[in-house]
Amino acid sequence: MGKGSVTESIEELVTPIINENRLELVDVEYKKEGKNWFLRIFIDKEGGVTVDDCTRVSRQIEDLIEVEEVVPSSYILEVSSPGLDRPLKKEEDFLRFKGKRAHVTTYTPIHQQKNFKGTIRDFQEDVLFLEIDRQHVEIPKNQIAKARLEIEF
Repeated sequence: MGKGSVTESIEELVTPIINENRLELVDVEYKKEGKNWFLRIFIDKEGGVTVDDCTRVSRQIEDLIEVEEVVPSSYILEVSSPGLDRPLKKEEDFLRFKGKRAHVTTYTPIHQQKNFKGTIRDFQEDVLFLEIDRQHVEIPKNQIAKARLEIEF
């Protein structure tokens, strides 16, 4: 069982709970830090999540994960908001944050570069349209290694 399959199993398992609570699953991370494994579940909703949202979801998820035994080792569960620099993963994420600035890293170079910072203009047919210094760059979704909102002050 690879690391990817653990996060995929957890995503499948927790999505209904998160949806029932009228929240959105932003990301699932399962990684070892020092001696401990951490299972981090990032949730969000319009207007932001509260500590109560995180606590409620954490309790529901914990019981479910124990019963289903999808996590191969003991772990520390953290449920939190994605923060201001939230990751962008799904088409809906890019569309919701149109007009906002994002930092995108690609798997292979596009125009001789792999790091892009620009304004999200659109997302259509699996292509992200970024505007960087009045230039438009098209990045195919399958080339996006990582994308997150840039914190704007």
